[in-house]
Amino acid sequence: MSTVGHRLVRDPLTLGLYTPFVVWGWLLYSFNPSVPLLADELGVSAAQAGLHGTAMATGGLVAAPLIPRAAARLGRRTTLVVAALVVAGGLAGLLLGRSLPVTLTGMLVTAVGGNLLIATAQVALAAHHGPTASAAITEANGVGSGVGLLGPLAVGASVAIGWGWRAGVVVTAVLGVATAVLVARLPRSPALERPAPAGPPGAAGGAGRAGVTTPAPARGVRASTFFLAALVAATSLEFATTFWATDLVLERTSAGAGIATATTAGLAAGMTAMRFVVGPLSLRVPPATLLAASFVISVGGWAVLWTATSTAVALTGLVVAGFGYGAQYPLSVALLLAASPGRRDRAQSHATLAGALAVGVAPFALGAVADQVGSHQAFVLVPVVAGVGLVMALLGGRAVRRTRASLGGSTPWHDPTSAPSPTATTPASPTTSA
Repeated sequence: MSTVGHRLVRDPLTLGLYTPFVVWGWLLYSFNPSVPLLADELGVSAAQAGLHGTAMATGGLVAAPLIPRAAARLGRRTTLVVAALVVAGGLAGLLLGRSLPVTLTGMLVTAVGGNLLIATAQVALAAHHGPTASAAITEANGVGSGVGLLGPLAVGASVAIGWGWRAGVVVTAVLGVATAVLVARLPRSPALERPAPAGPPGAAGGAGRAGVTTPAPARGVRASTFFLAALVAATSLEFATTFWATDLVLERTSAGAGIATATTAGLAAGMTAMRFVVGPLSLRVPPATLLAASFVISVGGWAVLWTATSTAVALTGLVVAGFGYGAQYPLSVALLLAASPGRRDRAQSHATLAGALAVGVAPFALGAVADQVGSHQAFVLVPVVAGVGLVMALLGGRAVRRTRASLGGSTPWHDPTSAPSPTATTPASPTTSA
């Protein structure tokens, strides 16, 4: 749907629905860089501490089937309130636990609530905004990662003054409770009620929401596979880096634990900046080209970080890497859905599953390698994964171009390798459903 003539209205309901992204952003960017500190406290290896990423991914897998059921039975408002309180409850186990099984269980519960919270907020934003939903969801993610900038700084300050990393992460629970109270008081809206039953595939508002019923040609399916692989690479890069960048900075520079943890804010800063510009930029530059370029940028940031021996240079590397990371996930999702006409719901399901698996595997794998060779050598995995993402982005773009050529220059879906027309919507955000 065209967004020409429309503008994003940030009414109280919209602003209230942004708060779940604030909760999740604070959790990701405050806890992930605290993992090495937790490992030291518990006396466990880096690989064992990396299992918190696995628990987070498992929480996403558990939450996935709950999302439509909770909305249908409870309504979106109640689902949001319950999910926010589950996040706060899970944090209690994570922060109070003094053994690995307890902290892993706490993270699992927190992730179930967090994924349910974000998914429901995203659907409510889409229902409330209609033709401007993409802009609202993209901005919501930018707000989440923007507030997340403060997470590593809060943890770093807490560690520096002797309060420990938990004092910074516990803010997530406070935000969760505040979100529950705020959402419960939002004005009445159909967007917060139980959703209407979905229509048959291809019907407006149903599984084929865009009204596309023509099956994708074989080349289109191949393109979607490539873009899905690019999405896995993007997710792996982001979570492996946020989990273990603190350890690398500690190993390679003279920074103390508090300062090293705070440098992760540089990654969040770069990602936030890119998420606010990637939408408008993709209206002028082919999205597949932007995706490929983002993997190149991330390698540049890695090179600066990997060779850094001072905190300032390491921080610069993280900011540059963030420029690449911030574009990768939203563009991968947008291209994947564009290359999956008539199969968007299935494609989104595959994206959710693949993303959760990447979150579970990547931090654990990098941590396991770090146990053997140290964080510095383990981070060589980053450009390898980025290289895979680059190749997948290029192959996906070529597959769609070949399909387009075989059909006489047109396809039944938007060509994701070319710049959108002036009436195109902005790319889907990292949490946008099909």
